[in-house]
Amino acid sequence: MRIVSMVMAAAAAVGLSAASANAQCEVTIHSNEGKLLAFYTVPLVFSAATEPEGMSAGSVRLGFEGEYIPKPNPEIQRTGKCFLQKSEHTSLSPVFGRPRITIGLPASFAIEASYLPPVKIADAKPNLGSVAVSHTQRLPFSRVDGGATLMIRANATFGNVKGPITCPRSALQTTDPSAACYGTKPSNDTFSPNMYGIEVLAAVRPPLSMLGFYAGAGANQIDPHFQVGFTNGQGGVDNTKVQLDEPLTRLTLTAGATAHVKDRIDIGAQIFSVPEDVTTFRLGAGISFR
Repeated sequence: MRIVSMVMAAAAAVGLSAASANAQCEVTIHSNEGKLLAFYTVPLVFSAATEPEGMSAGSVRLGFEGEYIPKPNPEIQRTGKCFLQKSEHTSLSPVFGRPRITIGLPASFAIEASYLPPVKIADAKPNLGSVAVSHTQRLPFSRVDGGATLMIRANATFGNVKGPITCPRSALQTTDPSAACYGTKPSNDTFSPNMYGIEVLAAVRPPLSMLGFYAGAGANQIDPHFQVGFTNGQGGVDNTKVQLDEPLTRLTLTAGATAHVKDRIDIGAQIFSVPEDVTTFRLGAGISFR
């Protein structure tokens, strides 16, 4: 599983050329660049990992999740707002994954965290972190062996991924100084998702069943940035920064199921969607220590 290669390819799809620049380029969500920036924040949203379930204070869950990454519509891959117009045909990694830890707190609260350290994987060096705080309430009509729960959860994702996104080694050329990627050294670009959100989830587990089902909705505010880092064969440095003209709020929808296969082991599947951008499918598993 290539944990962060999809983030590299994501930023490549923003469609930057190698024109020398040192500027800030703001785009609207109606531009192709803006749509692509929004599209590629979705797989990084730190949504709930499992069916909402109360955790006792001091209990710990260690987990890992992976998800399918769809490809963007070819129409929005034609870009030219900030640079020379061109089309991107990047082959994206089909999956993204990350570890998780969840710790139960007093009064039915819990804190979650995930971190991808700056260790180079393929051509990418991630430095991505996510945190969340949640409160889970067991509804009055619930039974000990089954019932319903309600969770309110706030989350945030921050950090960046660095790598040769706009001009990888395979795209470098030394024949035309006016064309893209003129030079001998790959770019070192940076993609920063920058987002936080809140969601409300409801879950139900039939009595004596190993399966729990949940669904919910929320809002996520995104402010993604992409910064070029390319020095061309003539010594010109491109440090152009591409960003949305203002932070954007998106509706999020979540639905999933969790199987408690052992007393401490769970396996889950989830559909996570930002209807205006993209829908993803996630799988996860975890082990709990009480």
